[in-house]
Amino acid sequence: MHEKQIQEYIKTIEHLKKQNQDNPLFHSEIRKLEQKLEKLKEKVYSELTPWQRVMICRHPSRPRTVDYISNLCSSFHELAGDRTFSDDQSLIGGLGIIDGIKCVIIGQEKGNNTESRMKRNFGMVSPEGFRKALRLMKLAEKFNLPIVSLIDTPGAYPGLEAEERGQGWVIANNLREMIRLTTPITVIIIGEGCSGGALGIGIGDVVAMLEHSYYSVISPEGCAAILWKDGSKNSNAEAAAALKLNAEDLLDLQIVDAIIKEPLGGAHHQPQVVYRNVKQFIVEQHQILKRIPKEILLEQRYLKFRKMGQTVSTQSAT
Repeated sequence: MHEKQIQEYIKTIEHLKKQNQDNPLFHSEIRKLEQKLEKLKEKVYSELTPWQRVMICRHPSRPRTVDYISNLCSSFHELAGDRTFSDDQSLIGGLGIIDGIKCVIIGQEKGNNTESRMKRNFGMVSPEGFRKALRLMKLAEKFNLPIVSLIDTPGAYPGLEAEERGQGWVIANNLREMIRLTTPITVIIIGEGCSGGALGIGIGDVVAMLEHSYYSVISPEGCAAILWKDGSKNSNAEAAAALKLNAEDLLDLQIVDAIIKEPLGGAHHQPQVVYRNVKQFIVEQHQILKRIPKEILLEQRYLKFRKMGQTVSTQSAT
């Protein structure tokens, strides 16, 4: 574990503080140790592998969609149900106010303990969840409200019942409809962004990623299982590197438009810093997008996704 050395250092400092809190002679030594700890953190976190960053993204204390909503919004009213089958608890959405901006917010919610994770289906959205998301986005379009979409999912729910209710079709329908929505859409990947589960609410005018989130057609474990029939840690790490799923790679490939900084070591270390950075990004993008005429906004959004991907042709030697 990349944080093991850091944790041991922290324990040593805490022990010294506890044993010598009334001895001023140790204060300067403790400060020196704390300075060394900061340098150690910078070194460790600057040398993270793609797989280690995936582990940061999956940290159990990492902020979830409900945390962002409660910290970004001065007011939020949740709206439930897809008006067809049921209410999918893995997707949360409703009307919110962010820094005075009235908007519709949607996002996948994983839960933060065993009970809530079961209730939220670990953030794996079913067809009714995607239909609920589209219903809310259509509501935003009707009342000319901007949309904020928060992505954090290991993928769409792969169960038989989801397929029976048209999982593939509802994702494809969301892609088509989101391209045509005549209201600004800001997408932020706050954690995992896997496969169609992410794309089903991931079409937007601007797509940003938190620094240690990841965005990929498949998880590293799934990739390793398919390519090498192997679920070992080494294969997962190799797959994570090959997939180019980190924010910097995807920015270079023009898959995403911006990277939102996280505190050293990940969002779970200083959540309030991340909430502030995300809010600032949303407000800045709103000020830009609201000035663009709808016709141009739609054309730019369409071209943004049409131009993704590169074709490389090679000529065989003669």
